[in-house]
Amino acid sequence: MSASGTAAAGQVEHMLRQVAPGRYDAYERLLHALADGRLWMLLWSGAPGSPDAQYGNMEVDGLGYAPCVTSAQELAASGWNRAHEVVTGRDIARALYPDRWGVWLNPHDPGGGVGIPWADLRRIATGLDRMPAGPLRLSEPALEIPQFYALLTQNAHRTPSVRTLRRAWVQPALGSPYLAIGLDLYDTSAASVEAVRAMMRQSISAVPDGLPVSTVAMSDAYDPVAMWLRANARPFYDRDAHAAPAAPHQGSGYGYGYPN
Repeated sequence: MSASGTAAAGQVEHMLRQVAPGRYDAYERLLHALADGRLWMLLWSGAPGSPDAQYGNMEVDGLGYAPCVTSAQELAASGWNRAHEVVTGRDIARALYPDRWGVWLNPHDPGGGVGIPWADLRRIATGLDRMPAGPLRLSEPALEIPQFYALLTQNAHRTPSVRTLRRAWVQPALGSPYLAIGLDLYDTSAASVEAVRAMMRQSISAVPDGLPVSTVAMSDAYDPVAMWLRANARPFYDRDAHAAPAAPHQGSGYGYGYPN
């Protein structure tokens, strides 16, 4: 292994030793180290790089994980006597998260190792700075900002690609809480996406100073905020409801609640 690869492995193991229950800051540093580091993935069958190669698997609390180790030294300590392959953290994150698999680091460790669930592999794959740090606390917003909701509803009604709008109050494990607006669109063409961005720009003027607001695509099957919204939040704007003949448009929303 190159000197840079050895250094990256050392950084992962250094951060791994700092992780403890409730230490979300240390866990976040571990994710950053993994993104730039390497993992020794344990193969249950097949050879490295072959089409029939299969990673090992384990289940913890209903979630699936592929076991791996963090260095050649840990591989020796694990006693694993089958094949393995060395991959970058980003590459294994991109490969595993779409099937909702995470990785479990050093399961042979006396403390049991550390699991990285698929939602955090997705953050590694798509950019840790683009998505909020979990676990997320999600709820209906308690904020009284009727002017913003009224203006957003009015602008949504004038934006044909918008089907529904939902809202949630998101409290990340690290960082400031924010208001998330869930966007359900009829299509995601470039023109539609640009129209929705213009809609948000036109509406954001009614947001009180200092209140972070972001958007999430309801079509994203992997986003935890979108998943929560689909399961728990009724739309505060629904084009079909507004279009009903017996319910003329009133020009305002009525009360319910990811940085770009």
